Amino acid sequence: MGHAQQTEAPLLGPETNLPLPRFVSLKASEANVRRGPSLSHRIDWVFQRRGMPLQVIAEYGHWRRVIDRDGQGGWVHYTMLSGARTVLIDGETVPLRSRPEIGALENAMLEPGVIARLGDCNPDWCRLNAGGYRGWARKSYLWGVAAGEIRD
Repeated sequence: MGHAQQTEAPLLGPETNLPLPRFVSLKASEANVRRGPSLSHRIDWVFQRRGMPLQVIAEYGHWRRVIDRDGQGGWVHYTMLSGARTVLIDGETVPLRSRPEIGALENAMLEPGVIARLGDCNPDWCRLNAGGYRGWARKSYLWGVAAGEIRD
């Protein structure tokens, strides 16, 4: 049609000026998840898995609205969260390979639900560290990293 495509600026959080949504991890071994961004709001449940990846979808004061892999979540105090990046092995057992190639040697097999530390990512693969094993996994099997995200 001839008119230029408008590129959307990323939404930035009003408190941190960091992009929304973004991935973080649970720093605490347990964190109360509240219905709203203050201590007066009811606790809906408790996250109990240190290191689990979460997605920040809103910010208010010292509170971050987060969701987990299943879309469950609520408001958590920012001190419970870490910028350290992790991913969840999602859906099936995933080979951790020595190189980011389909035929590369398998260093380990990661079961669904395993949490791994996230390293470099190219468009299709991410380098992970899980249970003392390091290697590369297909990005499509991971929750906690954006499809277009490149990390080095």
